[in-house]
Amino acid sequence: MKEKEIIRNGEGENYNYTQDHCFVKLSSKNTNGELCFIEDKLKPGFYLARHHHKIMTEVFYILEGEVELIFDDESTICRPGDTITVPPNIWHAASCEKGGKMLTIFKNGQFDLYLERLSKMSDSDFADKELMKSISEEFDIYEE
Repeated sequence: MKEKEIIRNGEGENYNYTQDHCFVKLSSKNTNGELCFIEDKLKPGFYLARHHHKIMTEVFYILEGEVELIFDDESTICRPGDTITVPPNIWHAASCEKGGKMLTIFKNGQFDLYLERLSKMSDSDFADKELMKSISEEFDIYEE
């Protein structure tokens, strides 16, 4: 990144999915893959399946609503102003029953590029479990 970048409220590359609407606030392209910030508007009933990362650290900062982070040994409810950091190799899932909003910071991750890839896929691509697994693993996302 050679110049400052201002991304206003409601702006940024965005991906509107069934369960959430993601806005890229800092692209990993601008940080040599070191950092990525995603503002995530969670729709009611949001559920992120259990997964882990081998390299990436995820930091969740809750802006609105209540988000449940689910780990193998405990579950915790996070509310506005709460931050939870998930280092590599920690299995986790997330749930947001009523909807909410959070900022997710990815250290050593390119989650924005993962979202970009998903946005170009067809329904038949999403139905191909082996393809989905390989794309997820390419972006350091490992599911069971």
